[in-house]
This record gives sequence, structure tokens and C-alpha cells, in this order.
Amino acid sequence: MGLLVMVVGLVLFLGAHVFTTRREARAQVIARLGEGTYKLAYTVVALAGLALIVWGFAEYRNGGGWIQVWTPPKALKHINLALMLPAVIMVVAAYIRGRIYTALKHPMLAGVKLWAFGHLLANGDLGGIILFGSILAWAVFDRISLKRRTDAGGPPIPVGGVGNDVIAVVVGIVVYLALAFAFHPVVLGIPVIGG
Repeated sequence: MGLLVMVVGLVLFLGAHVFTTRREARAQVIARLGEGTYKLAYTVVALAGLALIVWGFAEYRNGGGWIQVWTPPKALKHINLALMLPAVIMVVAAYIRGRIYTALKHPMLAGVKLWAFGHLLANGDLGGIILFGSILAWAVFDRISLKRRTDAGGPPIPVGGVGNDVIAVVVGIVVYLALAFAFHPVVLGIPVIGG
């Protein structure tokens, strides 16, 4: 049951994100509903999807529905742990824009791809493969769609210099440590350091 709930959540969450890449259809919906209503509906659908993903995956992990497809070697878990630091820094650099942002163009998607790829390496169960594989596929699709997009996607956001990169790295390290030592073991019940 948990796996099915997670899949429904993925359809809602990723479906909402894929819909934004269909620029003409999106523009038609905004024209019909208004931008505020569209953004509200988008947020509700995406958050509902995220909630179902989290709840469904927790049920799958703890409810006895676990399906092991393969057993990743321990080295892949260490590689995943190492990949998460640059992944988190990339996501932070999407908001604290500097040279990292300029070099990667879309650091959020680069970070999400690295996060999903690392987790795909470290998790050999069916739920993990579906979850992280779906998110990786979406991030690759979204990056390709951005290359083909002709609209600017909103007002330009100022890009700073090396100082912003230093801030992004420091904040990224703090977030990485919080995810490893607090979020994963306390919230998810999955220790990643020494577990």
C-alpha cells in the first residue's frame, strides 16, 4: 500500500513540475484561472504529492512491504555520502548566486540529479529505485526542457561574486551536516553516519 501511495505522490509532484515545462498549456491555464489561482493550485498539488511521497515511502519502509532488488556494496553508500556535500552546495548556490551558479547555469537541477543518482547507487530496494530513479529522470528531462525553452521564466535575479560562493559553501556544509546528523536519523530513522 505504501509503495502505491508513494507512486501517486510522485505522479502528482513530478506531474506538476512537468506541467510547468509545457509553456503554452501553462499560459492557457494561467489565462483562464489567473496567475494567483494557478500558483495556489500548483502549490497545493505539489505539496500534496510531496506529502504522499513521504508518507508512502515511510509506510513502505516500516509497513512490511520492503522489496529488495539488489544489495549495494557498502562502498556505494560511502560514495553517496561523499556526493551529497556537492549536491547540497549546488542547491544552495541556486539561491545564493555567484560563480558556482554561473558555471552550472542550473545548480538546483545539477544538485537534484547528483542527490538522486547518489541515492540510487546506495539503495537497492524497489521503493528507493522508483523514488530516486523518478526524480533523476525528471531532473534530466527538466534540464533538457530548459535548453529548449524560449521564455525567460521571470525577472533576472542578480548574480554576485566569489563572496556568494563562499557563503553558499558554508551554508551548504551546515545543511549537509544537519541532514546527515539530524534529519536522516531523527526524522527518517535512517542513520547515515556510523549506521
